[in-house]
Amino acid sequence: MRHTELTMGRTFALAFDDGDDFVAELTGFCAEMGIRQAIIPMFLGGFREVSLVGTNGPLEDPEAPVWDETVLHTVEAVGSATLAWSPDNDALAPHIHVAVGRKDQAAAGSVSHLLRAEVQFIQEMFLQEVLSPGMLRPLCGPHAVPTLTFAPHQEAQPL
Repeated sequence: MRHTELTMGRTFALAFDDGDDFVAELTGFCAEMGIRQAIIPMFLGGFREVSLVGTNGPLEDPEAPVWDETVLHTVEAVGSATLAWSPDNDALAPHIHVAVGRKDQAAAGSVSHLLRAEVQFIQEMFLQEVLSPGMLRPLCGPHAVPTLTFAPHQEAQPL
């Protein structure tokens, strides 16, 4: 396990609108506000269509990550995330997980990594910027999984 103390920055409330591309709006907001790392303790609302990591077939290697995509329609969702910087892609690397319930199947549920989603009606989010240390998400390990790492804290300079 790795750990570090965080120095927090600004806190935002975001309200997504019907039809918004959830990930594009989130990453666009971060670019506009100059946010390179953050935590999202919670978001909730509905998705018209959501793409999650998952498969209907057997796993060839249960120890390997799954990159297949499963698409669900008309779901209620609750989730959380971390946003870190990918040094491999020189871009924001969101790590978003959701629990969704399908409205058309007695709220049958799925939980997984979110790839993309279209907002249905509303989506509400609280985002808290992390000022330090640097949060990075390089590709690590034998399966090149994007993994959260922490840059060393900058030492305070005497005045």
